[in-house]
Amino acid sequence: MTISSPKPTWHFTLFNITLLTLLSIWLWQQNQATAIIEPQLPDDGKLQCVSYSPYYQPGQTPLNPNTLIDSAQIDQDLTLLSKQFNCVRIYSVSQGLDYVPEAASKLGMQVYLGAWIGWVKALNDKELDLAIAVANKHPKTIKALIVGNEVLLRGEQTEAAMKAYLTKAKQATHVPVTYADVWEFWRKHPALEDSVDFVTVHILPYWEDNPQPIEHALDHASNVMNLLKDTFKKPILIGETGWPSVGRQRQGSQPGAINQALYMRGFLQLAHDKNWNYNLIEAIDQPWKRKLEGTVGGYWGIYNTNLTPKFLFNGDVKARTDGLRPLLFGGLGALLFLGLSIYLNERRKSALIALASLGALFGISTLLQTEYLLTACQDRDEWLALGGVAVTGWIAIISIIWTVSKANANNLRLLQVCLTLLLLAAITLSMLLIIDGRYRDFSISLYALPAIQLSLGLYLLKQNVRPKLQLYYLLHVLLIVSAAYCLYLEPKNLLAALWLAISMLIAAGTWPKRQLSTH
Repeated sequence: MTISSPKPTWHFTLFNITLLTLLSIWLWQQNQATAIIEPQLPDDGKLQCVSYSPYYQPGQTPLNPNTLIDSAQIDQDLTLLSKQFNCVRIYSVSQGLDYVPEAASKLGMQVYLGAWIGWVKALNDKELDLAIAVANKHPKTIKALIVGNEVLLRGEQTEAAMKAYLTKAKQATHVPVTYADVWEFWRKHPALEDSVDFVTVHILPYWEDNPQPIEHALDHASNVMNLLKDTFKKPILIGETGWPSVGRQRQGSQPGAINQALYMRGFLQLAHDKNWNYNLIEAIDQPWKRKLEGTVGGYWGIYNTNLTPKFLFNGDVKARTDGLRPLLFGGLGALLFLGLSIYLNERRKSALIALASLGALFGISTLLQTEYLLTACQDRDEWLALGGVAVTGWIAIISIIWTVSKANANNLRLLQVCLTLLLLAAITLSMLLIIDGRYRDFSISLYALPAIQLSLGLYLLKQNVRPKLQLYYLLHVLLIVSAAYCLYLEPKNLLAALWLAISMLIAAGTWPKRQLSTH
């Protein structure tokens, strides 16, 4: 039956218009240009060096030994990078990457040549032999041979084994030889300094055990370098440093386009002032890394996978460049909801305005959710899991049209089912965040609008979808306690606080009642 009193509908209208206004203000702010420090660059405008991995096209991954990078792609990529960088760092000479020095030499670039060292000695020997041969073939192009990357961090070889590999490289080639690892592991293995020509360290404030917020990231890098200079006598190369543009927040360390530009530009100025040698990570986004490091792993690139720069090293920067997309999606959502309302013979002005504003929210939310799914979903299972949450939310929001126009028990039971599925999905996510949270997203965009509408929205409409089963008490306790524990683990993480709020809304929407009401 139709909601008889116009008062709840007008309350629902005001509620949705308020939400739409707040969302529009946020999007407007995200699209405003932000002034960021412009670093002092060399006269030719080129930066020292950048990590180059050509695995950015569909299906390309170093994890598949059958992957082979075509030399034409390497020529294309380095032609682009040579306009901004004097050097590239590669991590292996397998899968066609032994061609990189030849391609670089044609463009006047130099190369930090990497030999990948892993678990298997036979593979390591084959890789190192090829790297030595390439270094000897292009001695003027190779700035140094980097034997191993974060091998000690991964625990794949011992310090003694790495010394043996480094000694072999130094005896077989005349180019400088070094080893690369995170700065903490260099301090744990200072004796390795005797086996290298210079020390190559990784300084990544986002990935620290104590993640650094962007406001402290440059000070952190400077403090680490001061510490390393007190520890080692040989020259130091910052072999990796950078900031991700997309992904989960870790404590106060938040990925994003603005923060990436802030860190990169600020670091370049700091490196200029302190005369640091550096290599930035990384040239191009690496989708394959999302399997290993979650969403954030794929978005450290200065360039997108379509080889478009995310930001420039001068001028203002925007967090988002939406153009008219939110207006388009919001308008289409409003028209969809109005059309369905009219199809259901809804003629009340309050109801039509309420559903149009809800439709606009739905449209913009769908835009944000689609963006998230495209960045977060790497395989079929992730699309099924995360996409299933999104579709459940879409069904629930669209079903509210029937709730406003023709509220009946069957429709309210559909909303109850959707809320229950969201409740179970939210519990699962909270558990995963606790057990394996380093690489998990909070997925706020998938849950926010459904949780708000199926709790506060239905409350304003005086519609109750709360179940009778007392089992839900246990589920609610499990959800809220687990979400609260996520916040306990990351008290500086705004997303953790938002996730707790969303979890409480989901619990409020499904808190058991004695009977199902339809009015």
